[in-house]
Amino acid sequence: MIRIEHLKKAYPNVTPLKDVSVEIHDGDVISVIGPSGTGKSTLLRCINRLEAPTEGKIWVDDIEITDKKCDINKVRQKLGMVFQSFNLFGHRTVIENIMMAPMDLLGKSKQEAYDTGMRLLRTVGLAEKALNYPDELSGGQKQRIAIARTLAMDPDVILLDEPTSALDPTMVGEVQAVIRELAKTGKTLMIVTHEMAFARAISNRVFYMDEGGIYEDGSPEQIFDHPLRENTRRFVRRLKVLELNIQSRDYDFLGMAGEIESYCNKNQIAPKLAGRVRLVFEEAARLLMPALTVPRLQAVCEYSEQTEAAEWTIRYAGPHMDASQTGDELALAVLKGMTENMDYAFDAEAEFPNRLSLNVRRA
Repeated sequence: MIRIEHLKKAYPNVTPLKDVSVEIHDGDVISVIGPSGTGKSTLLRCINRLEAPTEGKIWVDDIEITDKKCDINKVRQKLGMVFQSFNLFGHRTVIENIMMAPMDLLGKSKQEAYDTGMRLLRTVGLAEKALNYPDELSGGQKQRIAIARTLAMDPDVILLDEPTSALDPTMVGEVQAVIRELAKTGKTLMIVTHEMAFARAISNRVFYMDEGGIYEDGSPEQIFDHPLRENTRRFVRRLKVLELNIQSRDYDFLGMAGEIESYCNKNQIAPKLAGRVRLVFEEAARLLMPALTVPRLQAVCEYSEQTEAAEWTIRYAGPHMDASQTGDELALAVLKGMTENMDYAFDAEAEFPNRLSLNVRRA
């Protein structure tokens, strides 16, 4: 088991890990997902002590590896690491790459290391490459060799840092197949990956990382189908978000129109849909602003890359006020013509109690 308490890792210009506390149980297969720069790889490197934490403690099987007295090289024999860059020795054959660590660190005989290496090469489907050199292999083959080399140390925990990110798309499947089989062995795995379907299929837990830590920890079903937190929902559904805030009746209408246009261009939203995204906001603002007692409005547009659909959620202050009851029939008719549906809800406890949801019409 791995236990982490209040882990922090800070660099001079950035702090990817602000406060991480979590327990990883024996046999867990954990996929670590999240936007770039949220500390996914840093977390793995801290667990393996390739990075020294700034603050916090880490235990591996009741051994505190953040203790200065800890023999980290001995602990690392329980922790295998697979990098995205393979890190094979180019001047050694495939089988020699696999044999080196068991002989040097575990004291295995040459014959025993060879027998284990060949067994593992058969496991990853590359026994016939035993006498080849790394530069004679494809990227996918190199990564499978790197996994076999890690397994040769018989670690309890295997950390895989984006193991397919450096591969041609045609080679990703062969490495994923090896990892799928590895997940069935009962070893503890942590895999940093951007492959969402793979993460869902292989894991019993998923860490979504954001805001300096593990933002949400749950089963694949929870994280991908029923995320509990907003950033998780936006990430797994590949939502691109624009937020606009209006604080007075003299808001910069032209400036906001420019923000919407820039948002649509950046996310390559089809021109026809982009035009409707802009017009829906404009008409909604024209409909609501004259009727609001307190001119405070928060508008969020979410565009899904998966479905190519856009939705505005507009929250506004003040007492109960259904936009369809404002009396501006012309603005309401235009708005209905550009949306699939309009839904209104009221929550008296919320900062912005009124909520108007508008699904932008695509065709």
